[in-house]
Amino acid sequence: MKLTTRTSLLLMATALLSIAACHSEEVVRITSLDQCNVVWDTPSGDSSGSMPIGNGDIGMNVWVEDNGDVLLLLSKTDSWDQNYDLLKLGRVRITLSPSPFAKGGGFRQELKLREGQIEITGGNGENAAVLRVWVDANRPVICVQSVGKSPSDLTVRLEPWRTETRPLTDTEFKSNRDVETAASGTVAPDVLVEDAPDRVTWYYRNESSVWPVGMKLQGMESVMGQFSDPLLHRTFGATILGDGLVRQDLKTLRSGKASQTHEVSIVPLTAQTPTIETWLAQLAASTAKVRSVDSAKACAEHEGWWREFWDRSWIRISGDADAATVTCAYALQRWISACGGRGAAPIKFNGSIFTVEWRDKGEVKSDPDYRQWGSAYWWQNTRLPYWPMLASGDYDMMQPMFKMYLDSLDLARARTRIWFNCDGAFMAETMNYWGMYCNIDYGWKRDGLSASEMVNPYIRWIWSSGLDLTMMMLDYYEHTGDAALLKEKLVPWADAMLRYFDTRFKRDADGTLLLDPTQSIETYQSGVTNDTPNVAGLRAVLPRLLALPSDSIDADTRARWTRLLSETPELPSGERRGKPVTLPAKTFQGRANCENPELYTLFPFRLYGVAKPSLQLAQDTFDARVEKAFNGWQQTAIEASLLGRADEARKMLVTNAKRKHDGSRFPAFWGPNYDWVPDQDHGGNLLNTVQTMLMQTEGKQIILFPAWPKDWDVQFKLHAPANTTVEGVLRAGKLEHLTVTPAERREDVKVMGEV
Repeated sequence: MKLTTRTSLLLMATALLSIAACHSEEVVRITSLDQCNVVWDTPSGDSSGSMPIGNGDIGMNVWVEDNGDVLLLLSKTDSWDQNYDLLKLGRVRITLSPSPFAKGGGFRQELKLREGQIEITGGNGENAAVLRVWVDANRPVICVQSVGKSPSDLTVRLEPWRTETRPLTDTEFKSNRDVETAASGTVAPDVLVEDAPDRVTWYYRNESSVWPVGMKLQGMESVMGQFSDPLLHRTFGATILGDGLVRQDLKTLRSGKASQTHEVSIVPLTAQTPTIETWLAQLAASTAKVRSVDSAKACAEHEGWWREFWDRSWIRISGDADAATVTCAYALQRWISACGGRGAAPIKFNGSIFTVEWRDKGEVKSDPDYRQWGSAYWWQNTRLPYWPMLASGDYDMMQPMFKMYLDSLDLARARTRIWFNCDGAFMAETMNYWGMYCNIDYGWKRDGLSASEMVNPYIRWIWSSGLDLTMMMLDYYEHTGDAALLKEKLVPWADAMLRYFDTRFKRDADGTLLLDPTQSIETYQSGVTNDTPNVAGLRAVLPRLLALPSDSIDADTRARWTRLLSETPELPSGERRGKPVTLPAKTFQGRANCENPELYTLFPFRLYGVAKPSLQLAQDTFDARVEKAFNGWQQTAIEASLLGRADEARKMLVTNAKRKHDGSRFPAFWGPNYDWVPDQDHGGNLLNTVQTMLMQTEGKQIILFPAWPKDWDVQFKLHAPANTTVEGVLRAGKLEHLTVTPAERREDVKVMGEV
C-alpha cells in the first residue's frame, strides 16, 4: 500500500486541528455517536490503559506509554494453542524519534467510533504529529499511518514473551480446562522467521493437541476417525512490513531514512497446514493481496463499513447525566462486540479478544495470554452478547456462533448414541470449540463411572441449552426470513434437540414427559424433576416450530413434534409469600448457585410479558425471586424490562452502565463480575436491557416503550421481525416521529400508554 499525497494532507490537517483543540474542553449534550468517542489527554503507561479496536476477527489493545511509544497487543478469535488456550498473537512497539507523544507534549488519544480508528496526536510546533491505527474492516490487515510536520525516524519492534518451552504455571493450569497436570500443558516459544529483509515474521505452531486425549477420555474413541483434530498443526502469527522499512534483526524494523510520513502493515494469519512452509506461503499470499490495494481506497472502504454499521441501528438517550452514560455505554459495548464478533470463532464471554495482563494492585500476575475460565464456551454466558444483535440488526455477527454449534451437531449426535443409547443430540452446556465437554468438567478420575457420568455437578444434567439456541434461531428466522437457514440449520438443529427429549426420557403414569435426571441450571442440582428451563423451553419452541411454513417440515416430523408438545408437562407451580408463582422445578432440593431459573419463563423463553396472559403470575414470581443481583451474567434487568417495570429496569441499567473495571481505563471494560475483564455477559445484558425497555416484539406485534422512563427522551432505530426497521423520536413523553419500514408494518406497532 502506498500512502497517497491526498491521504497525507488529510492526516496532516487532522493532526493540526486535533493538536490545536486538545487543550480545550467542551460540555456537549449526548445527541450523536461522535459524543461517545473516548478521548484521553495523557498517555496510559501500560495495557490496563488500552483502547480496544478490531475488524471482528483481528483485534488490538492500543495504548501509549509515558515515553511516547505506541503499543499494540495483537489478538485473533481463533489463535488456540495445543492446550486449547486462546493466545495473543504478540505485542508490537512503535517508536517515532523524536517522539511527539511523550508525556507533557500536548497529547491526545481518541477512539473515533464512526471512522473505526484510533487517532493519536501530540507534539508542539515543528514536533507536531498524528498517528492513526485501525484494523481493516474488509481485509485481514492492521494499518498504522503517521504524519508529522517534521521528518522523524520510525522503529517497529516485536516484543515476544513466549520465548522458551515451559510448563503451565499454577494460575494458568487452574484456568485451563483440558490438560490433566500443569506439566502436561507445555507452552512453546514463538518462532521468528528469517525471510525477506523488509519484514518481521513470527508464528506459534501446535505440534501436539489435547483433542485425542479428550475424545478417548470421554468415551468417544470409537468415532474419532469420523472427525478431525481442530488443534494439531494450527499455526498463528503475523508479518510486519512497510514502505521504506528495513529489518535490523529478527524482531525489529527501522525506517531507512527520516520522513514526514510512515506506514506500517501487520498481516495476521491462523491456519491448519501440513507444514510450516505451507503456512508461510499462505501468509505471503495474503500479505501480497492486501498490499496490492491502494491505501486511500482501503481506508475509504473501511470507513464505509463502519458508517453502514452505525447506520443499521442506534439508541441515543437524553434527559439527565445517567441518560448520557447509558447512551455511551450502549455505543461502546456495541463497538466491542463488532470488533470481536465477525471472526472464525464466537465472542468469548470472559474478555472477548481484549484481555490484557492481570494486574492486582499494580502487581503483574500474568502474561497477556491469561484469562480466568479459559477458552471454553459456556452457553449460559455465550448467548448474552448475541441476543441483542437481533434488535440491532447485526445479523452478520451472529454467524460465527451459529456455525460453531451447528458444526458440533454430528459429534453431539454420536455422543448421545454412545452415552445414552438414544436418538437426537443434546448441546453441552460447557464445551470447547469442537463440541466436547472440557476434560476437567467430565472428570479425569473415571474409576467406577460409566462414559455418560460427568463429575461436575454444576453442568452435569443441564439439557436446556439447545432449546435456548433454538429460540434464538427462531427469532433470527423471523427477523430475516432466511430460507436457507430454516432448511439447512434451524430445522435439523431443532429436530435433533427434540429427539433427545423424546427418546431419552420416560413418561409418567398419565403419559406426560418426565425429565429425570435433570437440574435447574446450575442452582438446583439435587432431587430435580421437570425443571422450569426445560419445560419453558419446550413450551416456547414447539408451537413456534409447528407454525413454520408447511413445506419446511415433513409430515412425520410435524406429527412427532405435535405429540411431544401434547406430552410436555405444565410449568411447575406453587406458592410463595401467599401468592401463586412459578417454581424452579417440579421437585428440587437446596441451592448451589445464585440464579433464578424459574424466571426462564421470561428470558429467554418469553412465555410471559407485558402484552401476554398471566402477567400477574410472572410479576409475583419475579418479586419472590431469591437472587437479587443484576450485574454480570445475571439477567434480572432484562426480566424487569419484559415485565414493564420501568423504574426497576432503569435503576439496574444505570448501575450496570457505571460498573466498569476499576483497574481499566477504558469506560466499557466491565467486570470482572463472575467472569473476566472485559466482561461480555455484562455488556450484552446492558444492550439487551436498553432494547427491551424501548421495544419488544412477539410474532407480528411491535410494542414501543414497554418499560421506558417517563423523563428520558430518545432517538432510536431498531430491527424487528419480517425485515422491519422502526425509527422514532420520543420527546417529553410524546412520540414526535415514527418511521416503520416497510410502511405496511406500521399497523402492527403498539405504543404503550400512548406516552
